[in-house]
Amino acid sequence: MNISNGDEMGGAPTVPAPMDIRHLSEAQLASLGVAEIAYLKPVVVNGVPAFAIHAADGTAMALAGDAEVAMTAIRQHGMEPVRVH
Repeated sequence: MNISNGDEMGGAPTVPAPMDIRHLSEAQLASLGVAEIAYLKPVVVNGVPAFAIHAADGTAMALAGDAEVAMTAIRQHGMEPVRVH
C-alpha cells in the first residue's frame, strides 16, 4: 500500500482509494502483473521440447531448454514464475 506522509504543511497522510477490479479497462487488466509475473509454457521448437517464457500480458520473452533454467532466469529478473499447462 502506498501511503504518503501528507504535505509539508502538516497535512494528514493520504491513502489511495482501493481499486475495484470489476471496473478495470482492458488496458489496465492487460498490464496487471506485467513486471511481477512471467508465465512458463511447455512448447516444441523444431521437434525439441522447450519452455517459453512470456510476460503476464502474453509478450514472448525467452526460450529455455529446461523448466528449472527457465524458472531460475525468471527469478533472477525479479519476477515470479507461473506454469501454464
